[in-house]
Amino acid sequence: MTHWFHRNPLKATAPVSFNYYGVVTGPSASKICNDLRSSRARLLELFTDLSCNPEMMKNAADSYFSLLQGFINSLDESTQESKLRYIQNFKWTDTLQGQVPSAQQDAVFEIISMGFNVALWYTKYASRLAGKENITEDEAKEVHRSLKIAAGIFKHLKESHIPKLITPAEKGRDLESRLIEAYVIQCQAEAQEVTIARAIELKHAPGLIAALAYETANFYQKADHTLSSLEPAYSAKWRKYLHLKMCFYTAYAYCYHGETLLASDKCGEAIRSLQEAEKLYAKAEALCKEYGETKGPGPTVKPSGHLFFRKLGNLVKNTLEKCQRENGFIYFQKIPTEAPQLELKANYGLVEPIPFEFPPTSVQWTPETLAAFDLTKRPKDDSTKPKPEEEVKPVKEPDIKPQKDTGCYIS
Repeated sequence: MTHWFHRNPLKATAPVSFNYYGVVTGPSASKICNDLRSSRARLLELFTDLSCNPEMMKNAADSYFSLLQGFINSLDESTQESKLRYIQNFKWTDTLQGQVPSAQQDAVFEIISMGFNVALWYTKYASRLAGKENITEDEAKEVHRSLKIAAGIFKHLKESHIPKLITPAEKGRDLESRLIEAYVIQCQAEAQEVTIARAIELKHAPGLIAALAYETANFYQKADHTLSSLEPAYSAKWRKYLHLKMCFYTAYAYCYHGETLLASDKCGEAIRSLQEAEKLYAKAEALCKEYGETKGPGPTVKPSGHLFFRKLGNLVKNTLEKCQRENGFIYFQKIPTEAPQLELKANYGLVEPIPFEFPPTSVQWTPETLAAFDLTKRPKDDSTKPKPEEEVKPVKEPDIKPQKDTGCYIS
């Protein structure tokens, strides 16, 4: 089964030279600055490199983050922060706010922002993989795992690092709790889509599939609600996606719940359940059109033409016709006016984020290396601050067209 996922753009950042003239007084400190510059540049390159895989991403991210930890944490593992935490100004754009950057002179802001982009990369990698023709079982597992890794990174940033920022995130920025929570929930919901596809493929009981679909719809509803108080100008397209996926998976739930009812000889209720699925599918189809017409961050596509969408339409139609035939020949049951209440709870297959931790401080950091940074020799005009007119160039993301008949658009 193919999937289609909405993706917001990657965050863009201003270059960082890590040149501290006068402050760096020894070769070990100079080497760390060079390694920070090169490992940061390498990581930024990989975000748009189509040949990059999770192992390459993890190695590059760990390399940079372990060096950056020396700018954040003290070497004696005490609760004290590094004396270098505020030496460098970092600039980052946000996924929803276009190319208007935020800047903070704080290494914690950098590790959070770069970590956020790493999580976004995992979601985009999963999306690319899910768009392949004839996706294998191993590839489906990789999609599932990548989304859980991304959820774990977002969750870790929200709980353990964003609270450490001196300057709190502005409303509508990526590091604000509502946005990052929406990213966590969306990753969980999309991973559960993979679980549902697998359950259908293996012909699991309709009751389990209905329950998983219902739980997934609830995830999308929760993510949409999380974004409800944001400015529509930049959140409308994302919310349309979450809303249409909520309707889509509620339709799935009613469709498979109808099969469960039919198997229990409740044909009248089954027909009513399928009619509700048909109504929700039509609503999702209308939302697909609205999504394509809504301006904002994210791809411009027509989800209703995608294979993942059309498959459900056919399934609902065929199952409803089957129930109506059975009722006309065998059951002759009255069709209720009210749709059945979905009180479904999945006992298996629910997705939890994979716990994430940043790597420990690099072994290159020693007391002698740290001592080789002499902050008393910083220039008085503090040339490490970026010039006001310095521009943050947008990330040129690969333009990948959907492969034939997969119904998947990759951002």
